[in-house]
Amino acid sequence: MHVRSVLFAPFLALALVACGHKPVAPQVAAAPTLQGDSAHPGITKGWVDTKLYFGLGPVGHPGQGVSETDWRGFLDREVTPRFPDGLSVLDVYGQWQGKNQTAPERLRSKMLIIDYPDTAENRAKIEAIRAAWKQKTGDQSVMRVTEPADVSF
Repeated sequence: MHVRSVLFAPFLALALVACGHKPVAPQVAAAPTLQGDSAHPGITKGWVDTKLYFGLGPVGHPGQGVSETDWRGFLDREVTPRFPDGLSVLDVYGQWQGKNQTAPERLRSKMLIIDYPDTAENRAKIEAIRAAWKQKTGDQSVMRVTEPADVSF
């Protein structure tokens, strides 16, 4: 029995090593940036990053204000046609105290992030989105934060 276990141990060790070995995938050379897509260039100049903040309604009262379905409809009608090449939306918590309010409102909110070439046409698109939301909801404001951006796809 002792001889059998002495012979069996090396075979067991070899089998365990073989099971743990994973074949190495061949290395494929990939460019660090996207190539040949003018809407998503590898290197940009004169781009900006804009964040827009939209209040949907009071925290804790999902039935009041703008529903998720209404938000997606707004995104589909007003935002995506103006910036079809890409954007991001984050759920955020917000507070807002209007000019005639004594305390801030706590709001379910969305932050829309769009990176784009800084042109008069694109700035006008951003302002059209803000105006459309204010018209839809009666809100006093849609906060906009725009900063220069070094973008690469």
